[in-house]
Amino acid sequence: MAKDIGIDLGTANVLINVKGKGIVLNEPSVVAIDTHTGKVLAVGTEAYKMVGRTPGNIRSIRPLKDGVIADFDITEAMLEYFINKLNVKGVFSKPNILICAPTNITDIEQKAIIQAAEKSGGRHVYLEFEPKVAAVGAGLDIFQPQGNMVIDIGGGTSDIAVLSLGEIVTSRSLRLAGDKMDASIAAYVKNKHKLIIGEHTAEQIKIKIGAVYEADEKETIEVRGRDIATGLPREVSVTSVEVAEALHETMMAIIEGAKGVLEKTPPELSADIIDRGIMLTGGGALLKGISQLFAAELKVPVLLADDPLDAVALGTGVLLDNIEHHRQY
Repeated sequence: MAKDIGIDLGTANVLINVKGKGIVLNEPSVVAIDTHTGKVLAVGTEAYKMVGRTPGNIRSIRPLKDGVIADFDITEAMLEYFINKLNVKGVFSKPNILICAPTNITDIEQKAIIQAAEKSGGRHVYLEFEPKVAAVGAGLDIFQPQGNMVIDIGGGTSDIAVLSLGEIVTSRSLRLAGDKMDASIAAYVKNKHKLIIGEHTAEQIKIKIGAVYEADEKETIEVRGRDIATGLPREVSVTSVEVAEALHETMMAIIEGAKGVLEKTPPELSADIIDRGIMLTGGGALLKGISQLFAAELKVPVLLADDPLDAVALGTGVLLDNIEHHRQY
């Protein structure tokens, strides 16, 4: 008998929740291929280790960009690899799949996600929007007649939504999230320290000393890269204050997006949000001081989910129990 699965198909990571078992897979959304033969050489963690370190005939590809499929065949190969790895298919049956997507994607982009899941081994494929699933995974009861607001800051998109009675009332999806933050950090280090660093290094800076509010000048990290002038390897020290400066523009853009959603929210639901606060989920929610920054700018209490990285995947596990109520394609 096949086991139903929920997939958080993220730009940065793929998480899979198997019904009855919980989250059993969390790997980077990266595939390494041989450009000469087109053969897939590695998927997930193994492929991620190769990013920026491959010879000319090997490419490490992120098949998702800004929360949507940029390379259909590679996405399909990646999903198929992960699903086969979990051994969730029955002898004569395939699993039902609940898969998540950003709120503002087009019908064509939705169909691409559905088709990739079907071709990778799904029987019936159901689509739900990320902020709704993240809210459920964070423990919010979105099925009551009351307003709940969630901001899910992932790798490719930041999804902002107000929910009531199990549905999205108003929402916005911004293609500004973890990847944009990494690029901003790399650009800042290049401009200020005249050092070129890779995306992997920029991500490590963000994870280790990333802060957006009341950053500590004493918190530093040693960073290695290539000197712009000499082309030789060099090491510099980057502070948490510098990272906050690099991330400021992206943070303000997400805050403006949240203000736009709040402005479109019906007054009764706005009153509920003042009482209940805004829930932050996604990897971006782990940045130091982010809840304080959002609370200061939005004038509303802001809460951090207990497990922000896993919120969407945890939400798929809850929703799998009532899978027939979801949108089927």
